[in-house]
Amino acid sequence: MAAEEKLPAWNEIPPGGIIIEPGNAEERYTGDWRVFRPVINQDKCIRCLLCWVYCPDSVFHIVDEEYVTSKGRKYSFSLKIDYDHCKGCGICVEECPVNAIDFVEEVK
Repeated sequence: MAAEEKLPAWNEIPPGGIIIEPGNAEERYTGDWRVFRPVINQDKCIRCLLCWVYCPDSVFHIVDEEYVTSKGRKYSFSLKIDYDHCKGCGICVEECPVNAIDFVEEVK
């Protein structure tokens, strides 16, 4: 998407949840109703990908960035969160087996 294009906000979507065209979720900016945001502690994360599996909005993205923890454990990829689409439901926080995702208050 070009930098000058702006995604429509959730309140600019037609009422009733009408899906005008399939596969349009990426075109809708839905992250602005969030009160809390998940934040990944990359050092605690064991890359089990349960957050990726359970996220109802597919906001967890696997990125090709190597990461070495403070204890020397090496991972070949990292996880990033798409905050434009994260609604702050907290499912990822609850499902993380090692408590590597913190839920922090959204600051605007």
